[in-house]
Amino acid sequence: MSKLLIVEDEEAIRRVLVKILKEDDSNYQIEVASNGVEAVELIKSQDFDLVLCDIKMPKMDGIEVLEKTKAEKPELPVVMISGHGDLETAVETMRKGAFDYISKPPDLNRLLQTVKIALDHNKLATENKSLKKKVSKKYEMIGDSEAMTNIKSMIDKIAPTDARVLITGENGTGKELVAHWIHEKSERSKSPLVEVNCAAIPSELIESELFGHLKGAFTSANKSRAGKFEAANGGTLFLDEVGDMSLSAQAKVLRALQENKVQRVGSDKDIKVDVRVIAATNKNLKQEIKEKKFREDLYHRLAVIMIQVPSLNERPDDIPLLVNHFLKTIAKEQGVAPKAIDKKAIEILKQYQWTGNIRELRNVVERLIILGSDKITAKDVELFSQKS
Repeated sequence: MSKLLIVEDEEAIRRVLVKILKEDDSNYQIEVASNGVEAVELIKSQDFDLVLCDIKMPKMDGIEVLEKTKAEKPELPVVMISGHGDLETAVETMRKGAFDYISKPPDLNRLLQTVKIALDHNKLATENKSLKKKVSKKYEMIGDSEAMTNIKSMIDKIAPTDARVLITGENGTGKELVAHWIHEKSERSKSPLVEVNCAAIPSELIESELFGHLKGAFTSANKSRAGKFEAANGGTLFLDEVGDMSLSAQAKVLRALQENKVQRVGSDKDIKVDVRVIAATNKNLKQEIKEKKFREDLYHRLAVIMIQVPSLNERPDDIPLLVNHFLKTIAKEQGVAPKAIDKKAIEILKQYQWTGNIRELRNVVERLIILGSDKITAKDVELFSQKS
């Protein structure tokens, strides 16, 4: 059900507008305001899907109502209606954020069509906003320790730039979450973030995965295919476990970073790409360089900004926050009621050595949700954590 607000000082016109809209769609929930001051109060106190607003009114005119509405609720569509319309007024209202401008007496079909388009636009904007919140929630970084606060602060500084970032840390510390946060807070967030797990792809296929290939370039190349660099064009390419990349692929990645060009396997044609590269590794790349396993020139291209993600053992004060977060999210995934956990159980978890970091902690919490008491106790932790 869509909720509309009609702002009109003439009672007869208010009644006509309500009647027309109700006849078009009986599900419309319609509120009315006889002046701008009343309208602004309603807009502040209630949630509307659309405002139809007259311009010439006592106490506060429609232009001021529009300005205050956009300041209070910028995404709420406002359609201006006026019997004193001229091109200059129409242009001014559109410049100030009006969804559309209709002259009195309004053409019935145009009025109803405008209302439907505005409501569809508002619904789509709301759904997109909700989807973005869900994506952000999925990659939420939990923790308010000094180490995590510093990382979040650094992300805020570097995200708006196109600087390349190298994220280091042990397995399971959440390096991919840092990459997602950088992308979501960047100007590239409307374009894709494409992930490549360099450790999971056989060395003979990594070049095809990154740069694409032409049909017939190798035995199983039955058709031409674009690579991850092309897929990430305009967005971000996340090279996870970059330390496991072959030296041959490293050389081609270096060229791509230097020239913003790639060549598909089996082709000599350059393809221009606009990609921000974020890389991550659990290896000591400086040691890998000494052992001739990683190119030093590529390291310096990737490590413009360095972010070291701390192990869970280095931030035990974040464990209560992480446990409570997992208790909620895992219960939702499993379709069961969330469980509480007592303080003694939390204290035991804080004392453990977490070799698998956050990933291991999440597994333990999932085990406790499935096997533990209605309120998870210290005894449950000792029985089911498998840490003893």
